[in-house]
Amino acid sequence: MRLALCLLLALAGCTMGPPIQPEPRYEVGQPYQMGGFWSYPREAFSLVESGLGVVVEAAPPRRTGNGEVWEASAMLATHRSLQLPAIITLTNLENGRALSLRVNDRGPEQAGRMVGVSRRAGELLGVAPGAVFQARLEVQAEPSRALAEGLSGGAASNSPALVMNAAPVGRVERESLAPPEGARAGAVRATPGRAALAEVTQANTVSLPPLLLAEELRQGLAMPGRLFLDAGSYFTYALAQRQAGRIGARAEPVGPRSRQQEFRVRAGPFVSVAEADAALQRARAAGFPELRIVVE
Repeated sequence: MRLALCLLLALAGCTMGPPIQPEPRYEVGQPYQMGGFWSYPREAFSLVESGLGVVVEAAPPRRTGNGEVWEASAMLATHRSLQLPAIITLTNLENGRALSLRVNDRGPEQAGRMVGVSRRAGELLGVAPGAVFQARLEVQAEPSRALAEGLSGGAASNSPALVMNAAPVGRVERESLAPPEGARAGAVRATPGRAALAEVTQANTVSLPPLLLAEELRQGLAMPGRLFLDAGSYFTYALAQRQAGRIGARAEPVGPRSRQQEFRVRAGPFVSVAEADAALQRARAAGFPELRIVVE
């Protein structure tokens, strides 16, 4: 019996292997498909958005999209389009709890979810495993820019790479919109020479945020909102209204009125997450490529 137990322990040790060593790099990336819909990564150092958050299912440590390591016990988050890594403040609008998190991987995979958080972050935010919560995300500009300037964008990750095919447009009517204010579309970043890289790394090492952020829970006021479905923006009211009619939504102006006035296609408010998800599925079936569930 004792011999069998020793053999089992030895086999388990061989199966687990050595711990994954983080190899952080800065990455924006090209459009990609995950969970059946497309995402368009871009730098956004002033992004503030509200939507639905989820807790990422606990699993063994794994390599992330930018060469770091996902740990269920660390202060980490996933996002479909933010530059990797980025530092954010994430607030649970339903109870007012807020944390600083490091975004270092792509996700969530499920449509209509804005952000995924690690198991430990979910615990601190008061979110039960598998539950959905209303969240507000704000990029911390200074530490996120430090990461962009201080990390190289080089070697490929050891994890399987996402297949970055060109995003299809098909027969869906859409317009080319400029990136939102404070955002810069994803582009290939030149890798500096070794001497220049060493100089940049040395100059920025002391100011870079740590790989493992401290657990600093902040308590604010609960501010739950209402759920809406955003199905894209257009520069012409007629096109926005035509698109809105396909899914029972409405076209409404957004931003300051000007010669370049935008009109967004929006449905809601919805009384539950299930109702918002159903509206999102109808819009997906109608061929809308860009959909978000937002909280206001």
